[in-house]
Amino acid sequence: MNETRPPIVTILGHVDHGKTTLLDFIRKSSVAAKEHGGITQHIGAYQITHNSKLITFIDTPGHAAFEKMRSRGANVADIAVLVVAVDDGIMPQTTEAIKHIQGANVSVIAVVNKMDLPGIDTKVSLLKIKKQLSDHKINLEEYGGDVPLIPLSAKTGEGVDKLLEMILLVSEMHELKGDSSLSAAGVVIEANLDKFKGSVATILIRNGTLKKGDQVMLGGVKGKVRGLFDFNGKAVDSAGPSTPVEVLGLEGVPAVGAVLGELPEVKEAEVIQSLVDRLKAGDTKTLKVIIKADKQGSLEAIEASLLKFNEEKKVINFIFSGTGDIGEENIKLASTVGAIVIGFNVKVATNATKLAENEHVLIRTYNIIYELLEDVEEVVNTLLEVGQLEEVFGKANIIAEFPHGKGEKIAGCRMIEGIIAKGQKIRVMREGVLVGETKLKSLKKVKEEVNKVEKGNDCGMLFDPIVDFAIGDVVESFRVI
Repeated sequence: MNETRPPIVTILGHVDHGKTTLLDFIRKSSVAAKEHGGITQHIGAYQITHNSKLITFIDTPGHAAFEKMRSRGANVADIAVLVVAVDDGIMPQTTEAIKHIQGANVSVIAVVNKMDLPGIDTKVSLLKIKKQLSDHKINLEEYGGDVPLIPLSAKTGEGVDKLLEMILLVSEMHELKGDSSLSAAGVVIEANLDKFKGSVATILIRNGTLKKGDQVMLGGVKGKVRGLFDFNGKAVDSAGPSTPVEVLGLEGVPAVGAVLGELPEVKEAEVIQSLVDRLKAGDTKTLKVIIKADKQGSLEAIEASLLKFNEEKKVINFIFSGTGDIGEENIKLASTVGAIVIGFNVKVATNATKLAENEHVLIRTYNIIYELLEDVEEVVNTLLEVGQLEEVFGKANIIAEFPHGKGEKIAGCRMIEGIIAKGQKIRVMREGVLVGETKLKSLKKVKEEVNKVEKGNDCGMLFDPIVDFAIGDVVESFRVI
C-alpha cells in the first residue's frame, strides 16, 4: 500500500560555503564543532520535523576528495539543495555538484548563503550568481524555469524557514510515495568497524521496512539485523521509507553505496588473489602504501584522491587498504614489502607501534584529509628528486625481423619516442608485459653502425643476450635513477 513518505534531501556545494552550518542550524545540534578543521569528514543522515512533517537530510561532505560520496548522495536523494556563498559565487566543487545533480535527475533548490556578511553588495552578487547558475543550466523560476532560489544566512537562520517550506512544497508537488509493507530496499551511506559494536552500516531506507531479525545482504556482505538505531542513537524495532538507520549484525563492512538486497558472488579466494596480484605488481621504484581509515567512505575518498594524483606521477603502489585501527598485521605486511602505513582518524595499537620501531616501518596518521594528501605528494616529490625511480630515454616499435648468424635475428625498428643509444639498458615489451631485458650488440641506420638513433628514424637492433622478440613488440631504453 503506497503512502506519502518524507522527502530525502542532500545539501551540496563548494567547501566552506556553509553546508554543514546550514544543516547544523536546521537540526539544532553542533555538528560543525565536532568536525576537524570545520570540514565534514563523513556522510551522515538526520531527520527533522517542520510544520509537523518529517524531512530526511543526507549530510554530504564538501571537500573535493569526497566526489564519489557526493555523487552517491545526489543519487539517493529526492531533492538537492545547492549552496552557493554570496561572496564567492560558483566555485569548482559547485560545478561538480551541479553535474551530480543533473546526472541524478533530482529536483533542485538553489540557496545563496552568507547573506549576513558585511561589506557585500548582495544585490550585485545575487545578479552575478543568478547568471552563473543559468550558464550552468540551472533554470531559475524567476527566469521561467523550475528552480527556486532562496537567499539566507545559515549563521543567523534568516531564510531557513523559507527553505524548509520550499522543500515540503517541492516534495508535495512530486507526490513522493513509499510502501512500508514491502521488504526493505535501501542504500549504505556510511559504514565502519566499531571496536565495541563490530561492523556497523548506516542505511537509508528508500522503500519498504527493515526490522530487527531480518536477514540482509549488502554488496556481498551478509548479516542478521540484531540492532537498529535511529539518527539520535535511540534503539528502534523497525525503519520505514525515507528513514536513515544504523544497523548492527553484519559479518563485514559493506561499501558505501552498496544496495540492500544486492547479491554479487564474492569469494574469499578472489580477494586473496587480488592482494597477491597487487603485491606482484610492486617494485622497488615505487612508494608502497598501506591505508587504514575509520570509515569506508573516508577510505574510498583517500584512495580516489591518491589514484588521481598517481595518474600523473605513476609511483604509488597500493598494497592494502581497510577500515579500523592500525594493528600488528599491517606493520608485518609493510615490513615484508617495504611499505609505509597511512592512517586517517584511526589509532595505532601499542604493539603495532613497538613492532614498527623494531622493523623500521614509517607510520603517519592524520585527521584532515588534505594534510594527508599534501604529505604524500611531498614524499613522492622527494622520491623523484633523490632518484629512486626509472627514466625512459626512448621507445621504438619492432616492424620487421631479419635472420642473422646462428640463432640470432635483427629487429627492424622505427623510433617513436626519444633516443635509444648503445650502453643503455634495453627491454622488450609485448602489450605491456616484459619479454626480456638486454643490451645492444649492434645498432645500425641503413647499413652504417651508429651510437644512437632518434625519434622518426628507422634502424636495426641486434641484442645481446638474445631476446625472443616478435613484430609489434616495443623496445625501450631506460635507466634506474
